[in-house]
Amino acid sequence: YTLSLHDALPIYHAATTPLHPEVIKVMSETMQTFFGNPSSIHHYGRDAHTQLELARQAIAQQLGVKEHEIIFNSGGTESDNTAIIGTALSKQAQGKHIITTQIEHPAVIESMRYLEGLGFEVTYLPVDQKGQLAVSEVEAALRPDTILVSIMTANNETGNLLPIAEIGALLREHPAVFHTDAVQAYGKIPLEINENSIDLLSISAHKINGPKGIGFLYKRDGLSLPALLHGGEQEEKRRAGTENLAAIMGMAKAASLHTPEAQQAAAEQYQTFADVLMDTLAAQGVDVQLNGDPAHKLPHILNLRFPGVSSDLLLMKLDLKGAAISTGSACTAGNVEPSHVLEAMVGKEHPAIRESVRVSFGYGNTLAEIEAFAQLLAETVLATKK
Repeated sequence: YTLSLHDALPIYHAATTPLHPEVIKVMSETMQTFFGNPSSIHHYGRDAHTQLELARQAIAQQLGVKEHEIIFNSGGTESDNTAIIGTALSKQAQGKHIITTQIEHPAVIESMRYLEGLGFEVTYLPVDQKGQLAVSEVEAALRPDTILVSIMTANNETGNLLPIAEIGALLREHPAVFHTDAVQAYGKIPLEINENSIDLLSISAHKINGPKGIGFLYKRDGLSLPALLHGGEQEEKRRAGTENLAAIMGMAKAASLHTPEAQQAAAEQYQTFADVLMDTLAAQGVDVQLNGDPAHKLPHILNLRFPGVSSDLLLMKLDLKGAAISTGSACTAGNVEPSHVLEAMVGKEHPAIRESVRVSFGYGNTLAEIEAFAQLLAETVLATKK
């Protein structure tokens, strides 16, 4: 059975998501109507600036934070770099120790490696075989000279939800800044920023059916953070560069579609999809294992191991038949390096590293499509294993 790329959307919504029609409409209208530079003082600029602040207001209200705590930028990578490097440089007089995990997104890992080159000490916390982090590991790693703790809200490869609330509670008694990369979790679960004592939070629009190349950094009021980009005085001098108004408006529209009610409905739908997929594989006699922590994960991501089946070969065969899945983070795709997330979970020599794929559901997927994909996946796995 072959899925048509023209008739079916990919089973591939963790690396990115398709633009929602309402987002496209808003962006088109913005480009046609509000072409002024938001920093200009004439009426075209003032009109554009008004739209910019309305978008900021809408996003802030949804998150339950103050409007000026939202800094628009180019997305998750810039947010992570700004939060991590900016905090390190501004706090180095108080200490040079940073805590993160071994399973962070490359935007966090590479920022940490850059700081190590500048003389900072980074503790990379381990996870268990389910990819879960123990809060006791964070507590044990904390030192008087720890200036930053950066731990993702949800892992982009396994969908695991990390204990952010417990870590936030722990850090209330410590002066370290608390940053979380919430890119994969945004729009999927409520982000309780104030309740969890989060100081910095990274977001990207293209994970929630918004445009690529736009996102924002939440920065708690009162936290000093130097700008990494220098030039104009946009974003209250915190991020130079003319704002991409059309993309920002698209992001605000996408965010408005992910209400708590919509998130709950989507979670239930994705759980149904996951059940159908796993039941079909079992019915076809496919040997499959779930990587991750099923009790604490996002519902739209499944990281599956097929023992004895090369993940790269499986991916290629499915792609030729019109089905798109992945072997891990798209930010590390195109190279031959194994998943650092799976390595942290099971060790560098474990065969699961080369036998696992990521399946992810999202807007536009239907039950009929999942049923067809499940059958196709089962057939392909069985044929590949022979």
